[in-house]
Amino acid sequence: MTTQQIIIQSLHQIDQHHPDFQQLVALSQCDSVTQINGQVLKLEGVTRSAEALEQMQRVCFGAQWDLTALSSPLSLSDFKLVAMDMDSTLITIECIDEIADMQGLKPEVAEITEAAMRGELEFQESLIRRVALLKGLDASALERVFEERLELSLGAATMLKAVQAAGLKTLLVSGGFTFFTDRMKSMLNLDYSHSNVLEIENGKLTGKVIGTIVDATEKQRTVERVCAELGISPRQAIVMGDGANDLKMMQISGLSVAFRAKPVVRAQAHVALNFVGLDGVLNLMQ
Repeated sequence: MTTQQIIIQSLHQIDQHHPDFQQLVALSQCDSVTQINGQVLKLEGVTRSAEALEQMQRVCFGAQWDLTALSSPLSLSDFKLVAMDMDSTLITIECIDEIADMQGLKPEVAEITEAAMRGELEFQESLIRRVALLKGLDASALERVFEERLELSLGAATMLKAVQAAGLKTLLVSGGFTFFTDRMKSMLNLDYSHSNVLEIENGKLTGKVIGTIVDATEKQRTVERVCAELGISPRQAIVMGDGANDLKMMQISGLSVAFRAKPVVRAQAHVALNFVGLDGVLNLMQ
């Protein structure tokens, strides 16, 4: 494997004399080390095997640093769209788990959520099972989750500000619910959103979803549809996600970003941000 540069990022200052960093330099056999800032370092002129790169990844994971290997330089101008999953990606929570908490059912629902995110359970089946458990819940619970528990992920606001300033369009595509995505779209001035519709009758959740369920295939179709509307290739899209439901849309993108993701997703993404914020993607751009 040939890699021209490797970016190392951390939430904290990286000491170039730290034994872990010195081990990375030795493993990479890089030509030079460039300090972008105290928390971001670039190893340039790297030509190493896949095995050496895996060893470097293990060192970084242990040190709580994020490593990204680039075969060619990236620029925001290479891209026209950023597509993001919502739950546990753009925001810190899984909305359905927090809604379930209002019913005293968070452990049962969260267990199903985790299995689906790991790819052990088909998303459609998992969503139907979870939503059914919410039957009879007062719809005001959704507002409480939005007001009391929903927070943007670390670095999300900085990342969005930068990509929007650079002229990229933004898409929020979620296996979650329109109650939340519609509000996030408005609040963050996003261009597109697509998610599931919870059925509500007489102010209560019926335990059902209306229309097409936004599963992995529907997420991929949504990215493709928005790209077609914009007259661009999916290869001009940056796609961010954390669970197995995001893999299909990530696989068609030009740059896939696994954020605080399950191992199955980290293994298949171009970039894995395990420790830094979503704005870590900006440090990969020149």
